[in-house]
Amino acid sequence: MAKFQKQQHCAFCGRPENEVKMLFTGLNAHICADCVEKAHEIVAEEVSKKQDNFTLEKNELPRPKQIKEVLDQYVIGQDDAKRYLSVSVYNHYKRLMHKPGKDDVEIEKSNIIMVGATGTGKTLLAKTIARVLKVPFAIVDATVLTEAGYVGEDIESILTRLLQVADYNVKAAERGIVFIDEIDKIARKNDNPSITRDVSGEGVQQGLLKLLEGSIVNVPPQGGRKHPEQKLTPVNTKNILFICGGAFDGIEKKIAQRLNTQVVGYTAIQKVAHIDRDNLLQYVAPQDLKSFGLIPEIVGRLPILTYLKPLDRTALRNILTEPKNSIVKQYQKLFELDDIRLTFDEEALNYIVDKAIEFKLGARGLRSITEDIMIDAMFEFPSSHEKQLHITLSYAQSKMEKSSTKHLAEIKQSA
Repeated sequence: MAKFQKQQHCAFCGRPENEVKMLFTGLNAHICADCVEKAHEIVAEEVSKKQDNFTLEKNELPRPKQIKEVLDQYVIGQDDAKRYLSVSVYNHYKRLMHKPGKDDVEIEKSNIIMVGATGTGKTLLAKTIARVLKVPFAIVDATVLTEAGYVGEDIESILTRLLQVADYNVKAAERGIVFIDEIDKIARKNDNPSITRDVSGEGVQQGLLKLLEGSIVNVPPQGGRKHPEQKLTPVNTKNILFICGGAFDGIEKKIAQRLNTQVVGYTAIQKVAHIDRDNLLQYVAPQDLKSFGLIPEIVGRLPILTYLKPLDRTALRNILTEPKNSIVKQYQKLFELDDIRLTFDEEALNYIVDKAIEFKLGARGLRSITEDIMIDAMFEFPSSHEKQLHITLSYAQSKMEKSSTKHLAEIKQSA
């Protein structure tokens, strides 16, 4: 006579093995497949709550002055742009906390656009803002965007990047901030849009409208073209703040034309005298962006317009040494890691600034010039027993002359 075999039971729900899909056996207990699924859902929900590091209490809300103080530590000058950014980010925080009451007043977001020459600090401002934020912050480049179906990246890739920064937490991403760099590169290439298909210009602007205004967009979390079989994630852009930046090279001509047409009449000479022609960007207006090639709908969805001043010699000199992550401090840290103390003569620093002004590359020119001067030392000193390196004016000049000779030789060989 066969012995009766006692059935195993789930240690959580108590059901016997003949009433469940599958029973997993451990050392001293068992668990059924249904309880495993339920436990997975509970764990996933708790992990999602803990991963949401983007919540901000009202008493932690950084005021505009506090945000600007952080910007001042890393970015020299550009007070106007800092004030606009600080206020926009502060208002964005308040919008996230605000719950419409009986008065049903709904605060709309105010997207911002920054206009400034290359190397004036647009991208640096955006990166520095990210240091103080407790909301997801993504920086994307508009130059790679094209209309759907063409070579390049779709508009939705902007939100894909934001989702990645938010660890695919959709709720956190829906209250994030996106910085779209090089927005001027998607300007309309032709005054008459019907002549050719402008897939990387006006076509991209049309696609951006739904993102800037606020709508539910189906986003491919891993990029649409590489993984066409993936499930799309709906993201509501209503509470996502968009900050745009661009050099708008040549917009000064549009501004000058507009100012000249307005200066008419008996007081024309007086009005012309008050215009600072060395910094026409301070007079930039929405109609100038439209003349440059941005469609009116895009301009209307970027209501806050600010500018960045061109960097003069004093600003470039301060950028070289004053910020927390200044170029000189970065190179000193690199050598310090090899136990080498790096110092500069004042004349050498002034020489770097003069070269940057000559090349007209803004703050970015400072790094490229310093790199040319330091490249030989960075190659030789780690293998030597030297513990100190002092950069003099003559040393900097000799290295720059060597670099210029090398570039000229490369040009002649390619010709």
